[in-house]
Amino acid sequence: MELTAPSSRKKVVVLDYGFGNVRSAERALAHVGADVEITRDFDRALNAEGLLVPGVGAFAACMRGLKEARGDWIVGRRLAGGRPVMGICVGMQVLFGRGIEHGVETEGLDEWPGTVGPLKADIVPHMGWNTVEAPEGSRLFAGLPADARYYFVHSYAVHDWELEIGNPHLAAPKVTWATHGEPFVAAVENGPLWATQFHPEKSGDAGAQLLTNWIETL
Repeated sequence: MELTAPSSRKKVVVLDYGFGNVRSAERALAHVGADVEITRDFDRALNAEGLLVPGVGAFAACMRGLKEARGDWIVGRRLAGGRPVMGICVGMQVLFGRGIEHGVETEGLDEWPGTVGPLKADIVPHMGWNTVEAPEGSRLFAGLPADARYYFVHSYAVHDWELEIGNPHLAAPKVTWATHGEPFVAAVENGPLWATQFHPEKSGDAGAQLLTNWIETL
């Protein structure tokens, strides 16, 4: 696959709140032409052209880390000003209303209504390569073939998309689905807020093109 490079170097902050593969994200973004900084500094994260929120581990632990780093404020203020934010893996999950793990319910950032719950499949975690079903007109998956595969590592997911009318400040959402035992939300594009359940930084050329597509919107 021939990658389409971004037209200019955009400043992207990878939010360092203790729960994410920040170095992998940094390398992947730099590879596709972004000017990347890893930081938890409030002002730098708030003012960058793009903010990437990674996430690994438990929903509750990620939310604690985010709040300690004032990440909830950073995400909220950026979106209120129409400034791009992208979440990856648990960094996507925390954007929803709540997460339930081992019977424990944790409040999320509630940028989108919905619940993150256990995957119901014969093999969990869902670990490895999978295809997705992107909606027509997706900018996130622009230039990518329908059979492109992306790398997933997760045991929890959002199974129902509950946002119907949507935030009046955000464009109508485009929701991408994948299936592992049952359908789940694999990615969302909603105005300045984009997110993927899979790891684009681990998804080879397809992931690199996807990150390029995001950077082009900054």
